[in-house]
Amino acid sequence: MENLYINHLAVFVCAILNLALGALWYSPVLFYKGWLAETKLTEEQLAKQNPTKTYGLAFLFSLIISYNLAFFLGDSATDAVWGATAGFLAGFGWSTLIFAIIALFEQKSWKYIFINGGFITVYFTLIGFILGAWR
Repeated sequence: MENLYINHLAVFVCAILNLALGALWYSPVLFYKGWLAETKLTEEQLAKQNPTKTYGLAFLFSLIISYNLAFFLGDSATDAVWGATAGFLAGFGWSTLIFAIIALFEQKSWKYIFINGGFITVYFTLIGFILGAWR
């Protein structure tokens, strides 16, 4: 623990990246229509949500996720390659797979699992890369 280093600005950027990547991932350019169909939500239901609450909590949770990974990658030997590898392993190996298990019991489709699990895996890989590179 003596060599633990956390770049707080990088952590903050990683939290913002969650919102930015989500805006792209769940946009009409990529998976919006498929995600909307699989969640069985309507655009009217989405319009009724409180954006301040939703985005505020999403940012807060993303900040916690980013700090959590930063602590795991805080060793002085961490670099971009190890960061991306660890991010992928945490994203796919832990987060996506537990998400998939829950989704299976909720009887969600494979399409739903792949859309959301893909986002989780890509996000964790990217923040691992950033935290590893931006030391």
